[in-house]
Amino acid sequence: MPTAQLTGEGPPITETEAADLLRCICFKTGPPRMLGVELEWLVHDAGAPHLPVARERLAAAHEAARKLPLRSGLTVEPGGQLELSSLPAASLTQLLDSVSADLAAVRGALGDLGLALAGFGQDPWQPPRRFLREPRYDAMETALDRAGPAGRTMMCSSASIQVCVDAGHEGPGPQSLARRWALAHLLGAVLAASFANSPYDQGSRTGWRSHRQALWGDIEAGRTLAPPTGDEPRTAWARRALDAPVLCVRAEEGKPWEVPEGLTFREWTRSRAPRAPDRADLEYHLTTLFPPVRPQGHLELRMIDAQPGEDGWAVPLAVTAALFDDPQATETAWQAVSSLAGRAGSCPAPRNPLWETAAREGLADAELHAAAVTCFAAAQDALPRLGAPPAVQDAVDAYVRRYVVRGRCPADDLLDAGLGPAAPSFPDPGEEPLR
Repeated sequence: MPTAQLTGEGPPITETEAADLLRCICFKTGPPRMLGVELEWLVHDAGAPHLPVARERLAAAHEAARKLPLRSGLTVEPGGQLELSSLPAASLTQLLDSVSADLAAVRGALGDLGLALAGFGQDPWQPPRRFLREPRYDAMETALDRAGPAGRTMMCSSASIQVCVDAGHEGPGPQSLARRWALAHLLGAVLAASFANSPYDQGSRTGWRSHRQALWGDIEAGRTLAPPTGDEPRTAWARRALDAPVLCVRAEEGKPWEVPEGLTFREWTRSRAPRAPDRADLEYHLTTLFPPVRPQGHLELRMIDAQPGEDGWAVPLAVTAALFDDPQATETAWQAVSSLAGRAGSCPAPRNPLWETAAREGLADAELHAAAVTCFAAAQDALPRLGAPPAVQDAVDAYVRRYVVRGRCPADDLLDAGLGPAAPSFPDPGEEPLR
């Protein structure tokens, strides 16, 4: 997450200028051709994952990882989680190869310190604990605490897989911006259900397959809700971003950041208090909004829990890429998820019945299960056309057999096994390593 301390040194931005800029920078259209992924990981003791890792050991792990010659960007999250952010790739195979190599290097560095990357959507054992002490996260903690404890848990105890796909082209069609935007908000519920992997909180069952996704529903709505469905994407997102609460007003280094309450960015452009916002403030404001699908030029799909196993992350990446970038699979997925729109109702994701059911029930819900079976089958058919490596195709096939066909998700394995002092051990979905 960004930590730059820009302080409104540019010319003030007006409400109209902000709206125009949002419509321009948040959706960059054209034929879909690039793909990316951001992988968040919890860091656990390799031999005793249920015990907290001392701050000194976490700091040493982060320092060791930063020294590696990685192609992906490496960042540290507020609770000490590690995030790898890939460069945009022109193919699924290129992306898999690059990220797999970086992950192997990071795992090796952490392994030398007795630590391991852990694939859970939420730490099943530990309460949230801040590791980073930076003005951004101080402000975020203050702002999110106003709505309850979910914000701290999200910041410090959660991990996800964020798949990034191109926004699509102008005009009509299955690869258009309008269709891909709508598809993301319906298919997203199916992906959340299919890959739910966070049923525990501090050692106790939560009643949710994806408690990480439930956390987003408990954080202030203006920061986490998608725009209303049915509106043109640029207009809808510009309105949502302008009406979202300002997390903080940054200050010069060494000075405290203000954390206003109830001040939207639209109101800030009008009042110009405590100072006038500029373009940098608007761009920073966008980094403090966390809808399930975040437009950043491309579309960032944020609803997938971190997955178990060294290569478990590759399955949601491959499935999502296939369903967005193969025209035949895209059309099949659209037909499968369109029937779910009625269950979503008028409330935006993730605070609507469809998304809440996905987080709570996973694929135990009959309609989500049926949609998942169709979508995963379409992805299986598409992956050879996309040139996916055989090992990845095998991993997706194994995931379908183990989970999707049976109406299950990784959270069900965790619930069946129970939560002891050691992490439950489950094999990767595929039989071969990706590299």
